[in-house]
Amino acid sequence: MPHESAILIGKKPPMNYVLACLTSFHEGAEEVVIKARGRSITTAVDVVEIVRRKFMPSAVVKEIKIGTEEVPLREGTGTKRASSIMIKLGKKSEA
Repeated sequence: MPHESAILIGKKPPMNYVLACLTSFHEGAEEVVIKARGRSITTAVDVVEIVRRKFMPSAVVKEIKIGTEEVPLREGTGTKRASSIMIKLGKKSEA
């Protein structure tokens, strides 16, 4: 049964999210899904590249989805559109 973990990228420093990814893999997750919207997309890409290149060379990007989401405004009067990305990071299969 594949275990999957999701990490939502926000305004914290990238290394906080790198640590969250590494912790998820260490706890037995087969895949980690990294999600971000708007200006956080660049941070999400940075997190994936830091994990892959510096800490887990055995990690591989399995899937990338980009899209647009409707985000409700704080006043509740409507919605606005925000770009989004979902990156699925997994371990290399030992075949």
